[in-house]
Amino acid sequence: MKPLSGTGFAIFGAALVAISYGLARFAFGLFVPPIRDELGLSSYVIGIIGSLPLISFLLATAVAPVITDHLGARYTAVLSGLFGAAGLALISRASGPLMLGSGVFACGICTGLMMPALTAAMQATVRRSLHGRVSSVMNAGTSIGVIVAVPTVLFLAGAWRHAYLSFAVLAVLGVIAAWLLLPSVSRVVPADAASPPPLGELPWSRLVRLSLFAYVMGLVSSAYWIFAPDLVVTLGGLPPGVTGWLWLAVGIAGLGGAMVADLADRNNPPITQALMLMMLAASLALLAASPANSVLAAFSALVFGLAYMSLTGLYLMTGIRLLPGRLSMGPVLPFMAVSLGQATGSPAVGALVDGFGYADAFAMFAALGILVAVLSPFYPGAIAQAEEEASEEEGGLQAAYDHQLQNEEGEPLEDPLEDEDETSAATS
Repeated sequence: MKPLSGTGFAIFGAALVAISYGLARFAFGLFVPPIRDELGLSSYVIGIIGSLPLISFLLATAVAPVITDHLGARYTAVLSGLFGAAGLALISRASGPLMLGSGVFACGICTGLMMPALTAAMQATVRRSLHGRVSSVMNAGTSIGVIVAVPTVLFLAGAWRHAYLSFAVLAVLGVIAAWLLLPSVSRVVPADAASPPPLGELPWSRLVRLSLFAYVMGLVSSAYWIFAPDLVVTLGGLPPGVTGWLWLAVGIAGLGGAMVADLADRNNPPITQALMLMMLAASLALLAASPANSVLAAFSALVFGLAYMSLTGLYLMTGIRLLPGRLSMGPVLPFMAVSLGQATGSPAVGALVDGFGYADAFAMFAALGILVAVLSPFYPGAIAQAEEEASEEEGGLQAAYDHQLQNEEGEPLEDPLEDEDETSAATS
């Protein structure tokens, strides 16, 4: 079968990300109200279950580079899809917290394996000059998946089992497509690429600060991802179907997050980090203050979606910049920190909701977000360099990928795929 073009790969990757991230991971909060009512679960138990896919995501992400190297991109993506299909099917048949937790845990493994598989395939088959655009399109798949989940709530109100069964069918279709369309290659590192800096020479101070900011962002955002729909239904008295509009707003606004993150990396990352984290906190406070007002609730979702996707994109670029030459670590380090924060925050929010109520719990997490936003001047930019060079540094996701692989002189490595294209064009 003819290999996918750069555009085709980007679209196909976005579809797989939509299934593995949007449906298997982030759609869960959308169905918390009916699941909690039918299975009789407390907010604390929901918080524990909500943390399980984040824990399994961390575990899967930690071993994903090894699995990808041994199985290759195609089989790793297929394995990811099988975990997703199994987890979604388990959720659709859940009769209690154990079965429900097993399903969401399997979905987290799906999420943790998919992006490393797609990244390995991209690095081997897509020209390096297109990596930034391809990655931006694939990352937008998360928002697309969240949007796809919305009709199931609007038209299958209360029928969460049927919704998850339909998600499982989509995951199976994704497995078949991955088998047919993805290459079987493993991650390819060119022989003339410079070795990554020794561990002792890494910018540990910057890496620690990036991880701490990403962790807190994940902690704060966990309140919205898991409990926002339940808040407007329980505290605001809105019908369950209205929660679908929340996730629609999150998904639509999230599509603009990649653009904001790219602009931020080109200008002033610390200021943008502070602004977006303040917006994230404001979305929680606004929802808790007016849960019965559907218009304000939808506006809070727009703010949350834009802020969350912008921050994850910014953290992605910073991670790549701070770890040149480490293809398997730079892109995933900040996402692991975000997931660790979400895994910690989910049960904490559940416990606070049981103890103090939704409004106070969301207010506490919003206050934490504002406090950390004030510390944003400590957010790391690019690797330290001479002041006269700092103003000339290129920014944006593509620039980060361009400098991910370097030669011994510290210059961006030539891309053999582009050389092949030039040769083909010259001989045709």
